[in-house]
Amino acid sequence: MAFADPVSRTARLTAAARARESARPDRLFDDPWAAALAGAEGVAFLKQMEEAGRVPGTPGPSENPYFAIRTRLLDDFLTGAVTAPQADQPVRQVVILAAGLDTRAFRLPWSEGTRVYELDHPDVLAAKQATMDAAGAVPRCQRRTIGVDLAKPWAAPLEAAGYRRAQPSAWLVEGLFPYLDEAGVDGVLTTCTALAAPGARLACDIVGRSFLESPFTRAHLDLMAREGAPWRFGTDAPEALFAAAGWDAIALRPGDEGASFGRWPFPPYPRDTPGLPQTFMVFATRRSPG
Repeated sequence: MAFADPVSRTARLTAAARARESARPDRLFDDPWAAALAGAEGVAFLKQMEEAGRVPGTPGPSENPYFAIRTRLLDDFLTGAVTAPQADQPVRQVVILAAGLDTRAFRLPWSEGTRVYELDHPDVLAAKQATMDAAGAVPRCQRRTIGVDLAKPWAAPLEAAGYRRAQPSAWLVEGLFPYLDEAGVDGVLTTCTALAAPGARLACDIVGRSFLESPFTRAHLDLMAREGAPWRFGTDAPEALFAAAGWDAIALRPGDEGASFGRWPFPPYPRDTPGLPQTFMVFATRRSPG
């Protein structure tokens, strides 16, 4: 099935990366449905991306460990959010924005009573459901799918599906922000802030403005633009972005301590190194108002 929005097609790319990682003997996670979700289109897209990122002078494209590291970090974030000891109520609401072909509702060890809300375009969710049904996959949580365009208001459909603002929650925004403009990013964060009770946790990935301007990433960015999914937003100060929206955040880069898993091939370098592209994994907690 071809997706109506070109950005949605990148979900097959991500699924292809998960499938390849799952086939490794030293895999960081296991997604048994990723290959079926990716299909030939996803595999071809992944090859294109890695060719675009090939280091000049090398014999061929190299495997990019970013997707594996990102997936494992976000898996651990969600698992920790619902299993960590809580002073009051435990987290039993998980919201995944731009869920795409994500399979975490089916593969993570959710605590009893956890409800996972997946928001994305209706055609993407329908395609995923058909694939999972064909495989006989069963969610390990109370899964609710909500077909929406995140560029339009989406709080009401989420609450109509059972989400409660006053209850603890965890939020995941994976692979969305680069495709939005600044107003779109602000809109998503504003809605998250309005819906999340103090103490709620959120994780996302964000590229730096440096990524959008670096000569090292030009081939990658040109490929995404040709595919109809140009990257638009980046910030080299993600902590400040979230602070302005009401969240306390820390940001890790691939290769930082706790964000490598022995896979990142480059040494850490200062965040303000000129010309080098930055990518961040952001982990934030909703502050109490005032």
